[in-house]
Amino acid sequence: MEQTLYLILLLIALCSVSECVQRQYHFINVLKTWTEAQRFCREKYTDLATVDNMNDMNELNKSVNDGGVQYIWIGLQKTSVDKWQWSSGEPALSLNWGPYQPDGGDYCGMMKNGKLHALPCSGTLCFICNNTNTGLVFVNQTKNWRDAQSFCRQNHIDLVSVRNQDENQQVKNFISGLQLSESWIWNTILQLWGSEIWIGLFRDSWQWSDQSNSSFRYWKTGEPNNSGGDENCAIIEHNDLRQWIDISCNHQYPFVCHEDKLILIKETLTWPEALRYCRQNYTDLVSVHSEEMQEEVMNVVKGASTGAVWLGLRHSCTVGLWFWVSGETVCYQNWAPGNGTGDEDCESGVRSGAVQSGGDQRWISRPEHVKLNFICSRY
Repeated sequence: MEQTLYLILLLIALCSVSECVQRQYHFINVLKTWTEAQRFCREKYTDLATVDNMNDMNELNKSVNDGGVQYIWIGLQKTSVDKWQWSSGEPALSLNWGPYQPDGGDYCGMMKNGKLHALPCSGTLCFICNNTNTGLVFVNQTKNWRDAQSFCRQNHIDLVSVRNQDENQQVKNFISGLQLSESWIWNTILQLWGSEIWIGLFRDSWQWSDQSNSSFRYWKTGEPNNSGGDENCAIIEHNDLRQWIDISCNHQYPFVCHEDKLILIKETLTWPEALRYCRQNYTDLVSVHSEEMQEEVMNVVKGASTGAVWLGLRHSCTVGLWFWVSGETVCYQNWAPGNGTGDEDCESGVRSGAVQSGGDQRWISRPEHVKLNFICSRY
């Protein structure tokens, strides 16, 4: 018995880190208009391809197995609604604009003297990223908005969002702290650029076919240009960089569909019932090993009909630890306060883990007999 417990502890003490791709991509080498391609993808898979980041772009490109194809439809289409949003994908609901701002055009957002200002995205400024471990990070390089966004996503999390008055004050104080810094580098840069700093705010009228909040764009330089006035759909130009251009939706090209790897099931089942359902119909209840996967889960649970949604998270009373049904221990943590301590009340029944469908969408501990929606995974 002691050897068995030792082996269990040894196995679950090991954390595994793996990159996750939310979607599986399927290249369809059949000529269709954008609308016809959308209809096909919705009937056979989930939708025309949505792309969240460069990892997704690389996976999509791997799916295209015909080198002779020049143009490929993806699921990005221009709408009549020109809206501001955060780089994180969230809508911009309440913005602390400076005087006479914004003043029209396709602009990106910067902060100056604690107020938001609109500027052409091609302008070059320093910028602020957010980072889970270190908080706000000032980058003393001047880039256009898209390059700044790419830098933050590759090296930190994203360009900083300023979604409310508290976050506005936090960023304002952060910039003021840089100005008071003893470092001559910060002072010189801030004096040169007048404390104008990119944040994660931008405006465009492009929307993904599956209504995803993804703000990722991979436009070729000079695109989208709406040449001819009717270029309302996006294609991949299948060259070395494989960047995007806008074009009329009536052309006929091959296309890429995507199939979601995380599926919200709106039936209400106990945790053991949900586990059985996912293993019979998909692969498993979802395991969340990273912040990237948590972001995907947060996007999925928005459509839930219950206040929390089951995850593949289980507590062992025998060893007093939480573990994922996929076999890994809980290394990445996203518990709500007072949850996930390991000191669970085993006398009241086995505990399992769920994610809140509202609020800050943290993990919570619940008795396994509670009936909730749940997320299955195709991973």
